[in-house]
Amino acid sequence: MKFSVITLFPEIIEAGFSKGIVGQAQGSQLIQVECINPRSFTQDVHKTVDDRPFGGGDGMIMLAEPLAKSIESIQGPAHVIYLSPQGAPLTDRKAKELSQKTHLILICGRYGGIDQRLINSQVDEEISIGDYVLSGGELAASVLMDAVSRKIPGVLGNLTSSELDSFSGQRLEEPSFTRPREYLGQSVPEILLSGNHAKIQEWRKNLKDLVTLKKRPDLFGEKGPDLHHLKKFWSDLSESEKKSLGLQKFPQENA
Repeated sequence: MKFSVITLFPEIIEAGFSKGIVGQAQGSQLIQVECINPRSFTQDVHKTVDDRPFGGGDGMIMLAEPLAKSIESIQGPAHVIYLSPQGAPLTDRKAKELSQKTHLILICGRYGGIDQRLINSQVDEEISIGDYVLSGGELAASVLMDAVSRKIPGVLGNLTSSELDSFSGQRLEEPSFTRPREYLGQSVPEILLSGNHAKIQEWRKNLKDLVTLKKRPDLFGEKGPDLHHLKKFWSDLSESEKKSLGLQKFPQENA
């Protein structure tokens, strides 16, 4: 996978992708990240990339031409994305879809946005990472690249890791525990120490549903979970297990 990021601040992208899993993935040539600065394609001495909006209004608008020339400078076919608060939400499903492509061009806006005519002629889709506004698209592009990179085979050490993440399968992850076995009066649930992997997997599956019901019930959609089954599963947990799991109360007391 190759990411070509069109940005006025390449340092932000480079700093975020030099370490950690994505940094290792670059070192292994599993992903490539390049930055293109639109200022390189300006003609005036000030390297102007923005101007006042026609009709007045707040903020400056990024010029179409330097952005278009930035895109044209990139070799090979690619899927062009503009990071915008008006875009479709970035989801786990969208990240997986994008990971099937071989080259993404990410346009990072600044100031009051970019000329709509550039979007009309060059952009394949707009994507948002949330219902809020950032100072620029660099952080949003970094989030997208990280989420997509995790879906690329070989980037994560365990091939199934991304499949077990929260939101995969429309469920949140269950609570996790490591040493010591007891901490601040809270013990690791006994089943995790049993060595019975089949029972552990079934237990985790039920716990995913219970945690999702507590924190993000909207992820179930219209059908919803089997509340009777989940209530019994929760009731069968010991009081100490409920405490360790952060589930002292059943998520829907009226269920």
